[in-house]
Amino acid sequence: MSEVKSKAEKARAAATALNRMTTEQKNEALQLMADHLRKHQADLIAANQEDLERGKAQGISPSLLDRLALNPQRIESIAEGLEQIISLPDPIGDVLDDFERPNGLKISKIRVPLGVIGIVYEARPNVTVDAAGLCLKAGNTVVLRGGSSALSSNRKIVEVLHEALEASSLPADAIQLIESADRSSVDEMLKLNGLLDVIIPRGGQALIRNVVENATVPVIETGAGICHTYIDETADGAMAEAIAVNAKVQRPSVCNSMETLLVDSRFAAGHLGSLADRLRQEKVEIRGCERTRELVPWAVPVTEQDYATEYNDYILNVKIVDTLDEALDHISRYGTKHSECIVTENAGHAKRFLQEVDAAAVYHNASTRFTDGFEFGFGAEIGISTQKLHARGPMGLPALTSTKYVIHGSGQIRG
Repeated sequence: MSEVKSKAEKARAAATALNRMTTEQKNEALQLMADHLRKHQADLIAANQEDLERGKAQGISPSLLDRLALNPQRIESIAEGLEQIISLPDPIGDVLDDFERPNGLKISKIRVPLGVIGIVYEARPNVTVDAAGLCLKAGNTVVLRGGSSALSSNRKIVEVLHEALEASSLPADAIQLIESADRSSVDEMLKLNGLLDVIIPRGGQALIRNVVENATVPVIETGAGICHTYIDETADGAMAEAIAVNAKVQRPSVCNSMETLLVDSRFAAGHLGSLADRLRQEKVEIRGCERTRELVPWAVPVTEQDYATEYNDYILNVKIVDTLDEALDHISRYGTKHSECIVTENAGHAKRFLQEVDAAAVYHNASTRFTDGFEFGFGAEIGISTQKLHARGPMGLPALTSTKYVIHGSGQIRG
């Protein structure tokens, strides 16, 4: 039997036991997981160093190495993330609807776990812990398949989490890590109907496309983030600069960072030069349209492919537009339905933008970097869903549940 199927079967077997666990038992296990991560900090950093050294030898970009890196502060943050999950309400058993039929049947609609969740993701070790913690709190077992660049880190993390679960009431098999770096392991996961209830991909466009196009297991699509900020002619200059810089450079390697800045021509005439200089001070390479390059001569010419690229790096496309309609058309053509922002003092423009842009999160006068489960008050997140069925936007605990109808009768039969 393959590693993938064997571990999926273990997760499936553990799901039944996990479904019997109380909120208190799940929270106790999460606290043990947080404590064990802190206790094994040195071991985790040592394993992570193996990944970093291998990544440098393979020429991984600095921004991706940053996503991969662990240090004491990040490990503490990851542990605190688990403790935040403890503080969140347990959605399992929530009654969403409760009614009685004329025949006396009493019907309730309640939240239940999805079951066994498969997660395919790339080079962020924190995802391993976030995903495990969220899945367990929502009563799900999880089969994790991280990127090969983080294999040493993920192996050690799951080893530590298993040690914690063995000291708890929860089954240790509730968390499974696929260690094979072969792409065939992902392909096999995508076809495990009957063992996996859902697949959630987290990563770049190529990974997500592969999962969506090839899975027979149901998929919750988390999106690549080609996010835009549109600055219209009425925008406050200082606010626009602060939002644009934050959206690009606060952490460029993540999916809610800005990849294209759209600037109204009237705003650009007075402000784009200084805004571009500020971005250059932050080491951002600007790729601009012809009109942008007239105002920012050092900008590199932008291409159609650039507009369709999620850089996750210190690179930004800049395009000058004349109208809100032109900005909306550009976003409709190149956006990935993730996060989009308008900076404006025009209430009518803001209303149109928020209503017409088709994205999981739309912003007026705020950075797209806020599209995040923690920032929304959900605790750690499993991902940002860009689809429209089941869940959309930052996916907290309720997004990891399904529903069940519970019916109480007193001998009713259907005539």
